[in-house]
Amino acid sequence: MTAFDDIDARPGSTTSILRTIIGLYLRRVGGWIAISDLIALMEDLGIPAARTRTGVVRLKKKGLLVAERAHAIGYRLNSDSERMLERGDRRIFHVRQMGAADAWCLVSFSIPENQRDLRHQLRRRLQWIGCGLVAPALWVCPDYLSLEVEEIVHDLGVERYVLFRTEEPRVADSLPEAVATWWDLELLREEHESFLRAVNAIEETEGASALEAFIGYVTLIDNWRILPYIDPGLPAHLLPSDWPGQRSIDGFLALSERLQAGAWSHVTSRVSPVEQARTA
Repeated sequence: MTAFDDIDARPGSTTSILRTIIGLYLRRVGGWIAISDLIALMEDLGIPAARTRTGVVRLKKKGLLVAERAHAIGYRLNSDSERMLERGDRRIFHVRQMGAADAWCLVSFSIPENQRDLRHQLRRRLQWIGCGLVAPALWVCPDYLSLEVEEIVHDLGVERYVLFRTEEPRVADSLPEAVATWWDLELLREEHESFLRAVNAIEETEGASALEAFIGYVTLIDNWRILPYIDPGLPAHLLPSDWPGQRSIDGFLALSERLQAGAWSHVTSRVSPVEQARTA
């Protein structure tokens, strides 16, 4: 299972919400959860048990979960998925923004035609981590994404076909004009505006109970977690003056701080710690 599978699990879907809950809480409760507890959490979010069970089967097939019985039927996190979730944590909770003087990473590659499947995978994964398309074999991103680029190149085993250069790109026109061709800014704007609409709905729950905080927090993370992948955090001077990115970041940070403790309190009231569950 890879992080870019999230593209196919849009916010609000059963699979997406399950992945959000698993990413947020399964490690914190000890890496195992009874299916009954997971169903209870999903029902709190308005998702019926049958849909939850179907979603769990899908995540098991993708390798995120492994069936394991303790005092009850349940699931544990596949150890092979932990590194992916840790990378996701860094993206989701540690917001990165490129400064005007920060370096760029240019990625150039030439993969033989008889390995075009690898070429397709590389392009897809570069796009998913927020790289911009200059030309089919030339991509660009903030330099702080270079380590993730290197991980992708290593995972695919295409090191000998890829060259990295770090500098400020020199372009025929202005850099802001070039950026508008390298990234689909209108699509990114739509994603931010969709997130901001979700934030506005959550903000109506002032003085939230633990259950309301849980609903609000899971909804917040579920709507947010794709944005830090597809938006690389370009500097403001290269973006339109009305760019909504900073409003999204501010809304995410403020709501996250307000809701996360109450949400965790609700989870602990619903889910038995794994040590207790296994000795019950």
